[in-house]
Amino acid sequence: MSTLTTGAPAHGRASDGPAPAVRVVDAAVAYDRATVLDGVSLEVPAGQTLAILGPNGSGKSTLMRAMLGLVPLSAGRVELHGAPLRGFRDWGRIGYVPQRLSAGGGVPATVREVVTSGQVARRRRLHRATPDERAAVDEALEAVDLADRARDSVHELSGGQQQRVLIARALAARPDTFFMDEPMAGVDAASQRALARTVTRLGAQGATVVLVLHEPGPLEPLIGRSVVLSGGHVAHDGAPPRPEGECARPGHDHVHPHADPEHASAALPDIGVPRRG
Repeated sequence: MSTLTTGAPAHGRASDGPAPAVRVVDAAVAYDRATVLDGVSLEVPAGQTLAILGPNGSGKSTLMRAMLGLVPLSAGRVELHGAPLRGFRDWGRIGYVPQRLSAGGGVPATVREVVTSGQVARRRRLHRATPDERAAVDEALEAVDLADRARDSVHELSGGQQQRVLIARALAARPDTFFMDEPMAGVDAASQRALARTVTRLGAQGATVVLVLHEPGPLEPLIGRSVVLSGGHVAHDGAPPRPEGECARPGHDHVHPHADPEHASAALPDIGVPRRG
């Protein structure tokens, strides 16, 4: 598949350009009368890789969930690809990676079954998987280095491997807009490398990627823009802030697998982000 380009501006939206992938206007969220977000506004141009940063309790995960309609707004509005959130119907364009795999009861699902479930939104009722859909699952498993674990129960995997399963589930539907909530929290170095390679390839294919992160870490060179929240407000919107503390020490190794972009691209199959517009 050819590499996609969007020509999107680094910030905001050109007056005569396409609608941003995400637009948030004066968003507010409150839990039990406690304000979590207050007057947050931002736009994410199509094709941008954006990190939402901030300390614990700053509202960054709440902001992502509000973008997807998973938590209600008490004020403001959200648009996805130019459509008001309430009227948005093209959910096949959206891939969501939550913080952790839900522990379900009954017979444990295999890795492949969980990844395949990411295609449900695109399928008709009682529709059997097509060869192209099965190939998309294969590509997603290869992309996160779990092809050899496809028949294993997800509950046999480490926390980092389970996080990769969730990323593969989002990839399998071949969306063009990804939301990943703390994908590096508590994962091992191998999972960090797999995530960085995946984000590298998604960016090269023109996908929009929104990441909630405690800190950029090994993804820092891949992030085109960061929004830092503090106390439910936007405290910074621009280039990722400089590392502090342990991450700023000379010689600190964040496991940068993307140092050679050509090698990173060659190591992954084409994830198949569809051309839009």
